[in-house]
Amino acid sequence: MTLLSFDRRCSEIVAQTRLLRGSIEGADLTRPVPSCPGWSVGQLLRHLGGTHRWAEEIVRTRAPEALPDQHFRDLSRYVDEDPAELAPWLVEGAELLAGTLRAAGPDAELWTPVPDFGQIAGGRADFYARRFTHETAIHRADATLALGAEYTLDQEVALDAFDEWLALGSLPMHFEIHPWMRELLGPGRTLHFHATDTAPEMAAEWVVDLTGDAITWRRAHEKAAVAVRGPLTDLLLIIYKRRPARSAGVEILGDEKLLDFWLERVSFG
Repeated sequence: MTLLSFDRRCSEIVAQTRLLRGSIEGADLTRPVPSCPGWSVGQLLRHLGGTHRWAEEIVRTRAPEALPDQHFRDLSRYVDEDPAELAPWLVEGAELLAGTLRAAGPDAELWTPVPDFGQIAGGRADFYARRFTHETAIHRADATLALGAEYTLDQEVALDAFDEWLALGSLPMHFEIHPWMRELLGPGRTLHFHATDTAPEMAAEWVVDLTGDAITWRRAHEKAAVAVRGPLTDLLLIIYKRRPARSAGVEILGDEKLLDFWLERVSFG
């Protein structure tokens, strides 16, 4: 199992943003984004560019605590965006973030919204390199699908995104913040996700295990209470709730109600 390197993640922040830029040229940015209710495409892009700049400041200043983030959450004023103005601003923010991350290095210590745990590099700059690789890739999906275009994602990026989502979704802190997530736990509750379009050496299979006193996950080929089979990017969009589980090309075997319950209760991003 190989994860994306720190340098690759820095490069992907820019690469995903440039792909996004290409998809919005000449587009109507007032179109609503179904996967981000209440936002238009233009507002979504202002949010993404704002988060890039917010993370860049955290890394550049080695911030010991959270910085204000209301500027990319209140998007009410961004109702009539011009792609010619917005696109270069978006890429500029991604390039600033990538450059600052590289200058800091993966182990620079700073504030992150989650602790160090398993695959999650809490308290270090690498957290932001990974998080904003996938934040950018998923918001590119939001915009691309809202504009009626086809969305594709490099399989190595999608693989790392799937791992990161499961790692974030299984953080013990969720039980403190969202106590109802404990209702997921129970005997016999396991889920298996199997990408059908990847090479065997990518090991693109995951088991989510809810049978203990915590949510755990592993890369494995095992029988489970419910199995979901489909193309890797489709599986990623399903767990991010950007695509319904019951989509063309996706097969669900076993306890569908468990899958629905899990998708309802566990989310990140």
